Amino acid sequence: MELADVTRARRTPGLVVLEGFHAVKHALRFGGELLGTWTADPAALEVLRLRLAPDIALAAQLVAPDELRQVSPRAQVVAVARRPAQPDADTVLAGPGHVVLLEDPRHLGNLGAAVRVAAAAGAAGVMTTGRQDPWHPDALRGSAGLHFALPVHHLRAPRTGARELVALDPAGEPFEPNALPQRMLLAFGTERDGLTDELLALASRRVALPMAAGVSSLNLATAVAATLYALKLAQA
Repeated sequence: MELADVTRARRTPGLVVLEGFHAVKHALRFGGELLGTWTADPAALEVLRLRLAPDIALAAQLVAPDELRQVSPRAQVVAVARRPAQPDADTVLAGPGHVVLLEDPRHLGNLGAAVRVAAAAGAAGVMTTGRQDPWHPDALRGSAGLHFALPVHHLRAPRTGARELVALDPAGEPFEPNALPQRMLLAFGTERDGLTDELLALASRRVALPMAAGVSSLNLATAVAATLYALKLAQA
């Protein structure tokens, strides 16, 4: 594979484009198969590898700086990987641990950041609905490649399996992590409007994160992080 193939790879089902050291690092750490890796500064890339990820082996083809900027204006390293095989959504829903549901997230960076915190907090998976592809390169950049660490699925419509659906809603009851089950589908709404009435109607309960007076909402990824880490600490 050549650097010129990166543009086509962005549109090819089954392939993903990784931009930046952290995305490449996490893909390799969690078993990703890289088909091509490119950098304009292999010495600097090796310094990063030795400092931040000596556990991985990383070889990149040398390309001219202007060639790299044409496919990724800001990244020091770019790679193309196979999209990893994952358990299907129904299998994830049937398994242990909390699963995050993002209803129609609008901003790909927020979506990726939510995947990143879900992976760090040990969630069992992330599912999204709506127009955005959770495997879009911008979402992968936001997750720092941690899509490779847990299942990430796009659903045409929300489904819960046998899980209790708990909705994060500012009008809900106070969030008490110890009162919640060990295995939930946690639903988070859009950055502007929150959850739809249709999804709220599916929820067995609604809970609200505590916020200071006058603060009406949190960034999507921040809300996911606060919820998952509160549950993690309470149920440890």
